[in-house]
Amino acid sequence: MSDISQRPSNASSSPMSSSSPTSMHDIDRHPDVPEMRERYERLLRGREDSALDGAVLLAGLYAAVSPWIVHFSGSNPELRMNNLIIGLAVAAFGLGLTLAPERMSRLGWACAAAGVWLVIAPWVATVGHHPTTGMIWNNVVVGAVIVLLGCAVGAIRMATGRAARRTSTMSSAHPST
Repeated sequence: MSDISQRPSNASSSPMSSSSPTSMHDIDRHPDVPEMRERYERLLRGREDSALDGAVLLAGLYAAVSPWIVHFSGSNPELRMNNLIIGLAVAAFGLGLTLAPERMSRLGWACAAAGVWLVIAPWVATVGHHPTTGMIWNNVVVGAVIVLLGCAVGAIRMATGRAARRTSTMSSAHPST
């Protein structure tokens, strides 16, 4: 329990009243206020891409299971393994973007590269086999969606990074009193 015997008992010194700017309950005098404000600002500006987290995860999961949905898992094992591996990697990126967005959002361009690979994979990964129309359309559409999502994550990260650098240079040049 805290010792309340030393606290003033009059109503003017309560935390709700703001009669004196130098009251002992003034939060602006706390030594951690600048750090708390900076964390709050970083939290607000860092999650513009949060709507993309689930979409990246779902696109990766669909790419992983698409050989069984489009029914080319038995006829083309190379493309099946390719889609499974790339799809799981994109899904892992989406999950990581959800759990640790500060660390993972810079990998948006890698996600876009995985989407490009999915687009060209029916012709590259099907050595000795001929891709069917379903295989081609599946990979082109899923790959294009992953490319768009990866580019969006990368672009949003670049924009928020620029804004954060601009804000930090402005705040360091003009410190508040």
